[in-house]
Amino acid sequence: MLDFPNAKLNIGLFITEKRADGFHNLESCFYPVKWCDALEILPAEEEQFSMSGLPVPGNPDTNLCLKAYKLLQEKYNLPAVHIHLHKIIPMGAGLGGGSSDAAFTLKQLDKLFSLNLKVEELQDYARRLGSDCAFFVRNQPVLAIERGDVFNELQLDLSGYSCLVIYPGLHITTAEAYGNVVPKQPKNSLKELLQQPIESWKDSVKNDFEEALFPKYPELAHLKEQLYAAGAVYASMTGSGSALFGLFKGNVPENLLFPDHYLLWKGLL
Repeated sequence: MLDFPNAKLNIGLFITEKRADGFHNLESCFYPVKWCDALEILPAEEEQFSMSGLPVPGNPDTNLCLKAYKLLQEKYNLPAVHIHLHKIIPMGAGLGGGSSDAAFTLKQLDKLFSLNLKVEELQDYARRLGSDCAFFVRNQPVLAIERGDVFNELQLDLSGYSCLVIYPGLHITTAEAYGNVVPKQPKNSLKELLQQPIESWKDSVKNDFEEALFPKYPELAHLKEQLYAAGAVYASMTGSGSALFGLFKGNVPENLLFPDHYLLWKGLL
């Protein structure tokens, strides 16, 4: 069984407070984009996990796909499988690639072994793997709150826009990003701001990690300026970085030049 776990954008990200459990409450719009990994799961005589594509740091035994399998295997006594992940979405980019891989693993296993899990059950399993994993179960625009694992309905359709996502090769860990951010309550709710014309977002729909990370990584601030100079109606860092994206009316301009080591994705939303 083959599937294509996709990335997500954060359109606005307010870090509102630090929680008693050490995590942070946030308010953000999660929006899926079609920059995808490839994930194949097949029945096997013995448990196997393999990877190709972009190198993934760390011990493969701790990969979220394998953790997702073991989570359901323990509960439902699943037989052995061979999981192969071809990595295309960059790591440490704020695009949720690893979380998406984990959620798609749960969904594939549900189909492969006819577990007939409800959406809410899949989301509960996904939450045990990571804060934003549950988003990729439904995989549709939402307003995410609390740790990013509680979702409110959000009517936001950007199908008339194209998007350019730029990853400049900087791996920013979640711990580094949160270690420099100062939580604060926003003056207006993000849901209210996103109902305004997209042209107004530049001055109101902020990613709080930018204030913390741009002074340390001025290259990121420069990329955002480049996106606006190229005609983006809205540009922002996504998640805790370091990828940035720009939204354009019509097609993304063809004459944009970036260093060869940058990873780019562009397409319609």
